[in-house]
Amino acid sequence: MTEERDQLFLDPARQLVDFAFDETVAAVFPDMIRRSVPGYETVVPMTGLLAARHASSPAGAGRCIYDLGCSLGATTLAVLRQLGERPAEIIAVDNAGAMIERARQQISDARVTFVQADLRDVPLQRAGVVILNYVLQFVPPGDRLALLQRIRQALAPDGLLIVAEKIRFDDPDDQAFYEAVHLDFKRANGYRELEISGKRNALERVMIIDTETQHRQRFAEAGFGTVRKWYQCLNWASFLVTP
Repeated sequence: MTEERDQLFLDPARQLVDFAFDETVAAVFPDMIRRSVPGYETVVPMTGLLAARHASSPAGAGRCIYDLGCSLGATTLAVLRQLGERPAEIIAVDNAGAMIERARQQISDARVTFVQADLRDVPLQRAGVVILNYVLQFVPPGDRLALLQRIRQALAPDGLLIVAEKIRFDDPDDQAFYEAVHLDFKRANGYRELEISGKRNALERVMIIDTETQHRQRFAEAGFGTVRKWYQCLNWASFLVTP
């Protein structure tokens, strides 16, 4: 499938409606996320390595891997590449029909089951690994703790939750600095001011960002015991969370 360049927000009308993972976004999503998320091209393959490593250990053997909010399946594909020919059960879930359909077209592996469903409602079976890459920030804030509690209940006692998110900073000076550098990152990747402001306007009501402190407090409230921040690039971070 040919990858298209993201030029969606050259149209000023797009900033008048909330951002949605529709067919137009799905068509340009690989280009959009690489040019918008610092560290994305490190986080995804490393998530595959970390998930496969845990799933292949004696502790994780025989338990399923969830890719919740799988979008086009990049993380699922990264896990498969690290697993090689080893057996596994991967359940990839997304509520956006346009995204899940493209994921199905791009990944045909009997070890993967794609499910179109709301993460807040989808039944979760016993899991060795659960992945939430750039997803929690799109879940309504009031529903985030309940989702993590459901994941904690489904996760095996020696399981692993991997969470990547954009983060805010408690210190206003830190927030201003990292936000400014992130904008420069987008400019360096070819986005124009119209595109940057348009996407920001479209996202402001649907992408609600937490601080690292808020994430850690919520993990603890959900019943998790250990949180390791294994990666951070500017205002984007990834955590390894265990019971």
